Amino acid sequence: MAYTVSEVAGLARVSVRTLHHYDAIGLLEPSSRSDGGYRLYGDADLERLQEILFFRELGFPLESIARMIDDPAADRRETLLVQREMLAEKAARLSAMVRTLDRTIAAMDEGTGMTTEEMFEVFGDFDPTEYEAEVQERWGDTDAYRESARRTARYTKADWQRFKEESEANTLRIVELMDEGVPADDPRAMDAVDEARLLIDRWFYPCSRRMHAELGAMYVADPRFTATYEKIRPGLAQYMHDATAANARRDG
Repeated sequence: MAYTVSEVAGLARVSVRTLHHYDAIGLLEPSSRSDGGYRLYGDADLERLQEILFFRELGFPLESIARMIDDPAADRRETLLVQREMLAEKAARLSAMVRTLDRTIAAMDEGTGMTTEEMFEVFGDFDPTEYEAEVQERWGDTDAYRESARRTARYTKADWQRFKEESEANTLRIVELMDEGVPADDPRAMDAVDEARLLIDRWFYPCSRRMHAELGAMYVADPRFTATYEKIRPGLAQYMHDATAANARRDG
């Protein structure tokens, strides 16, 4: 069965403009055209769109989605299982946030207070200010630090949560590559750590590939950074170090 772009937009609850954009960048090209030249989507196209939208909900950039879906080794069922696990984790976090909001509102209505722990327990172990004093001592006089301070001063808890989710999605992709045995200097690994660099660039301060490699050196030089990555996957700190160094060499 063939669907027009308007029908697909209605089924998937996306805009026609979004579908046109996906077509233009080669992410989702309709499998056929009508005699009048209009886009027609088949069942396989809708399956691909479903995978794309799940990845978008998880915060993956379009470039990464295209690489993952077009990977010859990709298995649709396995991909859906991974997406389900990630979305379930996100749903659990959002449900916890809703419960916290309900308790906060109830406490306000009843004239009672909430403890600090109750207010922020939903955010888990993530604390963006954990190393603030050390960061200021090391880089407080740099343009990068001043720019980071300027940007983060405006961030809300929701902003930090969004950054955390985007960062976790990127880290998962890097772990998958490492588990697959992809060398750290493989273009796929370098592209993945470059996405991590662009997260820094977008959220904190302009970060060149060479600057990112300097951060990568800290992943193995500073035991705290090493422990953070090793907790996610043994060997990840070294893999990140090697990949960021290889990516910096691509600067030419």
